[in-house]
Amino acid sequence: MQVPAQFDYEVAASVEEAIELLRRHGPEARILAGGHSLIPMMKLRLAFPEVLIDIHELDGELRYVREDDGVLRVGALARHRDLLESPVVQGRYTLLADAEKFIADPLVRNMGTVGGSFAHADPSEDLPAAFVALGAEVVVRGPGGERTIAVEDLALGPFETALDPDEILTEARVPRAPQGSSYFKVERRAGDYASAALGVALWMSGDEIEDARVGMCGVGSTTLRAKEAEEVLKGQEPDEGLYKRAAEKAAQECDPPDDARGTPEYKRDLVRVLVVRAMEQAVGRARGAEDRTADGR
Repeated sequence: MQVPAQFDYEVAASVEEAIELLRRHGPEARILAGGHSLIPMMKLRLAFPEVLIDIHELDGELRYVREDDGVLRVGALARHRDLLESPVVQGRYTLLADAEKFIADPLVRNMGTVGGSFAHADPSEDLPAAFVALGAEVVVRGPGGERTIAVEDLALGPFETALDPDEILTEARVPRAPQGSSYFKVERRAGDYASAALGVALWMSGDEIEDARVGMCGVGSTTLRAKEAEEVLKGQEPDEGLYKRAAEKAAQECDPPDDARGTPEYKRDLVRVLVVRAMEQAVGRARGAEDRTADGR
């Protein structure tokens, strides 16, 4: 592959202009948001865009974190810091705040964007796994209009998504808040990508788990959803034995790479441990929320 000696640079003043620029320049154009994933890949000669379309001026249109009629809506240009500091996230979507604390360092959290985390499609990225656990979808817009894609279906492989070349990701939506949730990660050093990480979201009915979702990263070629582990949890009263059975299913559902962060079996063992820990914390948070509601607090 011939590496371009230089690239063109465009600044979009609106989402519609960004879409038109993508259409005009074709598949060799790339969107530039926070730049904390794309620019390092360009420096390492792993990405070779012929045109960069800068959307930093769209903050007024695409930077927000809010809850409307029980639906959490996060604009694509919301920074990681925005999620971490959002009162509604801290109060009702705790695993997002948990996950954000693991992401890189303050510089990346101040500048890196939520939409960039999705569009980059790194299989070790924390945020997509947390959103998978919440049953989230992303909104994308192109010349043909707007459509939604479940986060679990967005990544087709490492650094490859279901977005068309002339589409732009505009928003992430979480349809309902969990009663309890948690995110755990094992990393070699602070701010590193995951050796293994996962998020759990629970909805309770009395003493039983009515619904559960588990999202995982670092243990496959894309962000994964542990559907068999979820089925083990549904309709059951939580206890350690249940957590371990779900953990075993989750370990079987992942397909970890053999790399510098560990062997596949080591990573499966991490998943077994992390499912138990995340379930313990998520159930504890769900019960604490019920206690506060009963007390009128």
